[in-house]
Amino acid sequence: MQSHDPRQQPHATADALETDQLASMRGVFLSRVYGHLAAAIVAFTGIEIVLFKTGAAMAITEFVMGVNWLLILGGFMVVGWLGRRIAYSAGSISSQYGGLFIYVLGQSIIFAPMLVIANAYAPGAIQSAAAVTLIGFTLLTMIALSMRQNFSFLGSILRWAGVVALMAIVGGVVFGFELGTWFSVGMVALAGAAVLYDTQRILVTFPDDRFVGAALELFASIALMFWYVLRLFMGSRR
Repeated sequence: MQSHDPRQQPHATADALETDQLASMRGVFLSRVYGHLAAAIVAFTGIEIVLFKTGAAMAITEFVMGVNWLLILGGFMVVGWLGRRIAYSAGSISSQYGGLFIYVLGQSIIFAPMLVIANAYAPGAIQSAAAVTLIGFTLLTMIALSMRQNFSFLGSILRWAGVVALMAIVGGVVFGFELGTWFSVGMVALAGAAVLYDTQRILVTFPDDRFVGAALELFASIALMFWYVLRLFMGSRR
């Protein structure tokens, strides 16, 4: 018969309390992350409405029409990279808020021509693309949060795929070839992989005071996915 040492019980209880406290703190952190992510999406939508109502979206579109469209796609990827750098390096909350605001504003301006064209030539594409993006992001988030699969291996794949995509865009500008449907499909898959990777990295490695930066990083992945899903819907309704 095994003897029971009562001195072990306080240690076990303390460990359990510490584990519960850490889980509770992480739960608060995640609620802040997704709360700020929702606020960023609302802010993006609000800025787009203002741009459309004031006619600024059309002015931006007219300016962009004189620029190679592939350069705009390249700019989109550069802004996405800068957003992730801000999310990763910003230490203070105020810097994270500043980065999030600048990034959402920049994405709103970049998206304006695409939304103007979609609204004019592919009615309903914006709503459909937004719904598909929201559903896809929700499912991928549930997978990342519920599965014990380690998605850290996606980091190197995302970096290399991003470089290849940027080279394809530059090649299209220099040699004049079009990046068609399969490129958009590949970029949607890349955005989905980024959601898995970002979600798990935020869950495991982000400090509790970096919830704004974490929201920025997720918003960058959503924006990338929405951009290319919208391109697919626009192509299918021409």
